[in-house]
Amino acid sequence: MVISEEVISEGTFKGRMPTAEVFVTAYTADGADPLTRPVVFAFNGGPGSSSVWLHLGLFGPRRVDSGDVDNRTPPPYGLLDNAESLLAHADIVFIDPITTGYSRAVVGGAPADFHGFSGDRDLVGETIRLWLTRNERWLSPKFLAGESYGTTRAAALAGYLATRHGMAMNGIILISAVLDFGSIRFYEGNDAPYVNFLPTYAAIAHYHGKHEGRTLHEVVADAEAFAEGEYAHALSRGTRLSRDERRALATRVADLIGLDADYVFRSNLRIEHKHFFAELLRDRELMAGRLDARFTAHPGDLELAEQDQDPAHFVIFFPYTAAVNHYLRAELKYESDFTYEILTDRVQPWSYKEFENRYVVSADALSSAMRMNPDLKVYVAFGYYDAATPFAAAEYVLAHLRIPDAAHGNIVRRYYEAGHMMYLHEPSRVRQSADIAEFIRWATGGEAPALEAGRERQP
Repeated sequence: MVISEEVISEGTFKGRMPTAEVFVTAYTADGADPLTRPVVFAFNGGPGSSSVWLHLGLFGPRRVDSGDVDNRTPPPYGLLDNAESLLAHADIVFIDPITTGYSRAVVGGAPADFHGFSGDRDLVGETIRLWLTRNERWLSPKFLAGESYGTTRAAALAGYLATRHGMAMNGIILISAVLDFGSIRFYEGNDAPYVNFLPTYAAIAHYHGKHEGRTLHEVVADAEAFAEGEYAHALSRGTRLSRDERRALATRVADLIGLDADYVFRSNLRIEHKHFFAELLRDRELMAGRLDARFTAHPGDLELAEQDQDPAHFVIFFPYTAAVNHYLRAELKYESDFTYEILTDRVQPWSYKEFENRYVVSADALSSAMRMNPDLKVYVAFGYYDAATPFAAAEYVLAHLRIPDAAHGNIVRRYYEAGHMMYLHEPSRVRQSADIAEFIRWATGGEAPALEAGRERQP
């Protein structure tokens, strides 16, 4: 899709000038009633990620045969029919932001104009507006679906589309959400990530056998209670804690997250995530994954202080790259000699100029959208072993949305024993597909689902 913008120069209207060529893959049902058939606009994150992960991992009619932790599919991989495709319930438009997939700036254009929070948001928003207009779908039930940074984009779009184009969404699907970067970014003086990552560390430790005799939910509940209470308070006290108090706390943290107490003590009770991945399984000569901590690999250097390469990344990256390059040309018959950019650094540096001297936040846009549109529904998916966007951080941000109390009843939470791309785990993929189908039915007038599933709260 060629995207243009209106140009006014020296007070004179110059018409619409092309600025970008955005690659979309759209699936629509023949003969469906456009007034009742939902349409989902889906994208991934990065920044710098194409939409291939949601396209060939969860929503589309075909899915990647990549296997999982204990049964990895070897090269050259493959594609399978997706019996749980979201197409049974909605049309889907997959959008690749600029410099991802086949999307590019026009000849003579500046890609950097779209390599940033607002430029990216506005371009994807214009793509959505134009697709709806050209396909006469403004009266269709409308949804946004984002994963990872795509949730940052989706929340921002919910507010932007409402205020700029008067577009009200029926629902927003947030998979592995990050709506406030201050909740996950490890910077000096910011203790929030240490608190928010601790329950995820505990879940990962449980997966790797560090809590024998206890259930995952018992461990997570214990870690959350400690993190939100005693641990957060202790970190806030800094050097006002005595040495004995720090020793006792180090022992408690170590027991929860599977590390040595002396290591935790030397780390001043604060375990940065890449250090955790390197340390947790050092005695087994392994490091744990970030995107999905179920995956492990030999670190190469057994003395590495922190993870230098994510064991989960290439296990995921290779099969998806092979699959999409085959699928688009051989099955969808779309031909291009451009590189289909799966996940690229060519969008860097990504501009967050709107947030100078503060953390990036799109939760405010989501709050605004929910206040403006009381019927807006939100689905949030959490992976227990996702150490890129930890579940406790997202829960904290959701609990602080500036919305009426009643509006929290419009948010459903689903927890999966999987990682950042929870659909890599086959039982989670099947359940998540059913959960999202249920969510779309609810957001278009169907029966309300349980607000929470996949979680056992301890008394």
